[in-house]
Amino acid sequence: MQTWVLISEIVRNLGLALAALVGAALAWRKLKPELTQAGSAASQAELARRAHVTELFNRAAGQLGDERLEVRLAAIYVLREIGRDFPDLSDPIFELLQAHLRERRSRYEELEPPIDVKAIIETLRMRISADEPPHPI
Repeated sequence: MQTWVLISEIVRNLGLALAALVGAALAWRKLKPELTQAGSAASQAELARRAHVTELFNRAAGQLGDERLEVRLAAIYVLREIGRDFPDLSDPIFELLQAHLRERRSRYEELEPPIDVKAIIETLRMRISADEPPHPI
């Protein structure tokens, strides 16, 4: 009699294990498209974010030449933040600000540089100091 109890427990445990495996396979099968959809949604969100940043970059680049100081300063600060948040865009921002600085240099020559030029210089210094390796102590 005990043999039959042991056999029935083994069969029952095997049945439960098989049911758990089938349940896990069915759950994975149902979950897989949702994971794919979530990944696709995340990719689309990242593309939308990049498109927004590209628009901000283009707008700020155009505003660097604006005649109003506050617009130029805002453009510099926007470019600075984009460079911080998106390291792959820091090189084009660095080059853009350098080119703008070279163009503006002839306008003030020996005089004190304007506030926006000082902001560009500060941004470029921040970038250069971030690129430098730490000094040994």
